Amino acid sequence: MRRTGYVYDERYLRHDPGTWHPERPDRLKAIQKNLQESGITDLLTAIQPYENPLEWVERVHDPDYVRRFKEACAKGRNIFEVPDCGICPESYDIALLAVGGVLAAADAVMEGKVDNAFCAVRPPGHHAERNRALGFCFFNNIAVGAVYLLEKFGLERVAIVDWDVHHGNGTQHLFEADPRVFYLSLHEDPQYCYPGTGHRRETGKGPGQGFTLNLPFPPRSGDEEYLEALKKEALPRLMEFAPQFLLISAGFDAHQNDPLAHMNLSRDAYRQMGRILLDLAGETAGGRLITVLEGGYNLEVLEECTEDHVRLLLDIPLDHF
Repeated sequence: MRRTGYVYDERYLRHDPGTWHPERPDRLKAIQKNLQESGITDLLTAIQPYENPLEWVERVHDPDYVRRFKEACAKGRNIFEVPDCGICPESYDIALLAVGGVLAAADAVMEGKVDNAFCAVRPPGHHAERNRALGFCFFNNIAVGAVYLLEKFGLERVAIVDWDVHHGNGTQHLFEADPRVFYLSLHEDPQYCYPGTGHRRETGKGPGQGFTLNLPFPPRSGDEEYLEALKKEALPRLMEFAPQFLLISAGFDAHQNDPLAHMNLSRDAYRQMGRILLDLAGETAGGRLITVLEGGYNLEVLEECTEDHVRLLLDIPLDHF
């Protein structure tokens, strides 16, 4: 059995984007309750998030943007800049704590305390750009984690695989000119799905040209299409890049039962994608891998898919398969 770190903190539930909002605290409650009742939390290594990683956040996000977000929360506003980014007075601190969870997980893996980690954090992050909040996201958790690995630990190559159904525009834009980060996104075709980015022609800029790979799928695509693209097109590119650390932006909203998209992935597809990426990490990165929660809005699907994924990270039998 592998040593798997687990980032979770009840304070993540304090970010309240509004009772109408699909990115609600119940998402994390469902994940935590299911992992506890299944006995899996007893097998995990708890990792406490860092509370104020502002220095690292400001290496990715414009300090003026960070200030605007902090002030909006302090003034008690309900929306920050765009209608889908609901906030409450505690949202700024909790968004910092979400980043701090990823950084604490990175330290745990790099220091050999765990082999890999799952970060059950919120708010999510992959839509957040350098100076703009979008799509429920304020700070780009996984992007800050990648910069942390590169700059604190001196890594030369980090890969981010994003299987959220929505393209991670923020992550792409932050790294599209950086050859140290390979960004792969599998998502619903941007002409049908938020945020309208992630076309195949978007392959990077300048020195980062060729280090972005977008794999958009038409609505109703399912397991066969995703797995074929991952195995035949993405995996050879990732192997060639040979990442020293693998990060997964794990949204479970391409599932056939998710209410916010139009895709047909099954529970088994997420199992298979997880296995493929674990094998990749074992091949090129000594098994070093961190998964960061992004989207997924059907609570039953979240429970099932996160349990499966954590079992894969632990390398324990998937009894109910």
